[in-house]
Amino acid sequence: MKFNVIDLFAGCGGLTDGFLQTGRFNTLAAVDWEYPTVQTLKKRLITKWNYEFDDVNVLHFDIQRTDELINGYNDPVFGSSEGVDSLIENKSVDLILGGPPCQAYSIAGRVRDENGMQDDYRNYLFESYVKMVQHYQPKAFVFENVEGILSAKPGGIQIVDRIKIAFEEIGYEITDNLRSNALFDTSYFNVPQKRKRVIIFGVKKSEHSALTVRNFYARLKAKASKNPMCSKTAFDNLPKIFPCQNSTKHSHSVKLNGVPLPKNHEPRTHSIRDIEIFKLLATDIKTGEEKYTSSQALIQLYKEKTGKDSNFHKYHVIREDKPSNTIPAHLYKDGLRHIHPDPEQARSITVREAARLQSFDDDFEFLGSKGDQYKMIGNAVPPKFAKIIAETILEIFENEKEDLTIKTGLFKNEFTNSI
Repeated sequence: MKFNVIDLFAGCGGLTDGFLQTGRFNTLAAVDWEYPTVQTLKKRLITKWNYEFDDVNVLHFDIQRTDELINGYNDPVFGSSEGVDSLIENKSVDLILGGPPCQAYSIAGRVRDENGMQDDYRNYLFESYVKMVQHYQPKAFVFENVEGILSAKPGGIQIVDRIKIAFEEIGYEITDNLRSNALFDTSYFNVPQKRKRVIIFGVKKSEHSALTVRNFYARLKAKASKNPMCSKTAFDNLPKIFPCQNSTKHSHSVKLNGVPLPKNHEPRTHSIRDIEIFKLLATDIKTGEEKYTSSQALIQLYKEKTGKDSNFHKYHVIREDKPSNTIPAHLYKDGLRHIHPDPEQARSITVREAARLQSFDDDFEFLGSKGDQYKMIGNAVPPKFAKIIAETILEIFENEKEDLTIKTGLFKNEFTNSI
């Protein structure tokens, strides 16, 4: 038996890919408003998961226009569709997935914005998600977002309080303590990257719904490893890309001896100054000297090399013996904080390396410009973490009666403090 899924704010399909890897879920429809991500997800469903072209229901549309999304639309920008209702026909929806764009909730975003993102419309995109849950009445939903959602207060009211009230009003149960129960570091779940994310799991309210939610988190936390995954796996067995000596068009090149370059593994172009800085910083770590590991030292180095002042350090070399730092959406315009660990390559990471740090398989092809590709990877849910979430939901769906006998003491386990 397969469970039917709708994926909202689907992006390039990190969540969807993880769920499909289990072989137990069927994507009825997916929605995103950025064209390159829609095209990427469509191609993935066809080439990897054997969806027929005419049956790929990936909609390029703005989910804020929820009534049109459900009932159909004809738009000069997004094209036309009969709407999600027509696409799924009379099939039941078992699960809704998604995470509204996270920039309005991110701590980094609030620091950069003069109003702390208080006025950002993305603070309220969850309302469209809630409307879709209310309309399709799934057994459960998964709402994913950044850690910053726990502290965001648009209009002076905690966003998590708004979210909880909204789901309660349509008859769904979520955990009362999101920080303790719903915050996860994906580096403990087969992802070579320190990436903290909030996973809000909800089910229809019933006599046992609170216990079902607790059991979901107990089972998910029990799947954590004792140690985080290191980033080295993201760089293994990829062609090395070295600085060019004589090229005026490209800063880096690779000698492949006739072997094609892996998809999405083309390097950025870097200035001679940045190449020298990257080599200096990576060598500093590799030799163990570590003169430039403190924020102050990196801020000072930036001023020495560029003549500019900064309150934040700009550079970060990924360490192979630790999880990578978080891959952000703005990686498309700033590669200085994701420098390759090999000093001889002296460059920022490629799209393929960013995808590996997000746990995408090497056969996952990203479309659009290189900037589009970095952005969609940074916005995605790591597929390997998504697969573990999917496996946990399967356990909940298939062991509901058994779960009702589990004592709440199971909720506390040895991994809780490490996540």
